[in-house]
Amino acid sequence: MEIERPLRFGVFLQKQESRATKTKRAYRRSVLLLSQEHKITGVIGIIALSLTGCSVQNSSTNPSDLPTIVSINPCTDAILAEVADPAQMLAISHYSHDPRATSMPIEKARSFPAISGSVEEVLALKPDLVVAGGHVGPATVDALDRLGIALVQAPVASSVEDSDAAIRAIAAAIGRAEQGEMLVGRIAAVLADSLPRSDSSVPALVWQGGGLVPGKATLIDDLLTRTGFDNVAEARGLAVWDVLGLEYLVDNPPRVLLSANGSMAQQDRMLGHPALARLDGQMQFAQFDQNLIFCGGPTIIRAAERLAEIRAKVKG
Repeated sequence: MEIERPLRFGVFLQKQESRATKTKRAYRRSVLLLSQEHKITGVIGIIALSLTGCSVQNSSTNPSDLPTIVSINPCTDAILAEVADPAQMLAISHYSHDPRATSMPIEKARSFPAISGSVEEVLALKPDLVVAGGHVGPATVDALDRLGIALVQAPVASSVEDSDAAIRAIAAAIGRAEQGEMLVGRIAAVLADSLPRSDSSVPALVWQGGGLVPGKATLIDDLLTRTGFDNVAEARGLAVWDVLGLEYLVDNPPRVLLSANGSMAQQDRMLGHPALARLDGQMQFAQFDQNLIFCGGPTIIRAAERLAEIRAKVKG
């Protein structure tokens, strides 16, 4: 799955006429861009206004009056699985049916049909709305525009606040603002429960296959801080996403190494290296599901719970 570095936040809504057989909300095109130097939460009111006065509907709305949806990104799949009415969901991305790539429990993901995300597949389903991540090819954007299908884009979050903003924007766009607020509240409650008991931060690194390490300005960095860890990637001179060789890790080990590889075999090969074995007593090892690293939304709940569990077991 491609790692995207969110440079700006955008929500794109293309006006669409109501279907003859259902009462549908009208959308007018809205392009909202927020550069990194501004707080992403500041656009929520603007998003709500951009969806027109009747855009925010509550849970009493008849599902047949809500827009139908196709999601083509595993991160937005997970959000929609929590906030959308199941009757709205025509399909999610095929990534969510893959245990290596899904951002929600696989059983839940497989309760929805999945597509690869091609324009042809989307057109065949005739959705009112397509929800995607930040990277959508220009040809796809143009095709959806020509077909009159609305597109909502939510780039990968670099903080919990970014994630909350994306949840609210998506929920408002699909007429489920109340459910969006409920999800934001659930996330906040878990984060509050995950606060460390000690004021001291534990030096840590998240280490993926090939030595890939997430640095500052990433969502996992924010979650590490909130659960009592200090992500030392920046102190090691690493960028937002960078590679840390084994020799550098051994030379200056963190207190905790979170191993985030795609399979137990990969975990065993990495953690079983003789050089790491010599660090026993200096560095604690903990497994961390790589599916918890990239997505915000409800994925934050499982990530925070796992990080809090690891933090509670740190010796000393």
